[in-house]
Amino acid sequence: MNQQPLAGKTAVVTGAAQGIGNAIARRLAAEGARVVILDISQEGAERAAADLENDAIGIHADISKAEDVDLAFSEVIERLGQLDILVNNAGVVGTDTPVKDLEESDWDSVLGVNLKGTFLCSRAAVNHMIEHQSGVIVSVASISGKEGNANMAPYSVSKAGVICFTKTLAKEVLTDGIRVNCVAPALIDSPLLDGIDPERVDFLTSKIPLGRLGKPEEVAATILFLVSDESTFATGACFDVSGGRATY
Repeated sequence: MNQQPLAGKTAVVTGAAQGIGNAIARRLAAEGARVVILDISQEGAERAAADLENDAIGIHADISKAEDVDLAFSEVIERLGQLDILVNNAGVVGTDTPVKDLEESDWDSVLGVNLKGTFLCSRAAVNHMIEHQSGVIVSVASISGKEGNANMAPYSVSKAGVICFTKTLAKEVLTDGIRVNCVAPALIDSPLLDGIDPERVDFLTSKIPLGRLGKPEEVAATILFLVSDESTFATGACFDVSGGRATY
């Protein structure tokens, strides 16, 4: 790949104050992008941005709320003048609960962030990108969205929705110079695991043929490829980062 392949590009990464999102933001900044960290924690976003290269900035937004998203993306354009890359990374796991015991609020909160948030951020980004006939969107789905994990219905359904949304949006913007893809990681060693029972973590890890958890940096490397000009013929696709677990 070219040195500094993202030089001159502006990238928004949601949920990037920590974990996988932070690894993505760091990699994109290291490759030349001006990164905007969009996070529900204003303090976390600003702190993470201060640690990045290329004068990164942190902006607060609850991506499950349209008003927050629209204001945040307007601020990005006002402060930086452009938007070239969006990485929809923000997500929540939810509770470890079977469907028979699942509360409506559990369902709504997970789909609100993981699926609705991906829609709202993508809509805001596309409306700017179409004007410039250029842009790349990559969303973080999950192997759960392909296989469905017991006791994780809201999470699994939301990530399946992200995969289908990716394919739908990609077809809509084919002629606008915009590419849209997603990645489906297996279990990644990140703060998201804090909300999962250790025995379930061990069980899910056992299903990965490589025999270990993935690393945030491995997801970030795949996303770097997808947002760069090294992948200009790839759109509407789901790329697995699953240690061999994915079967389709």
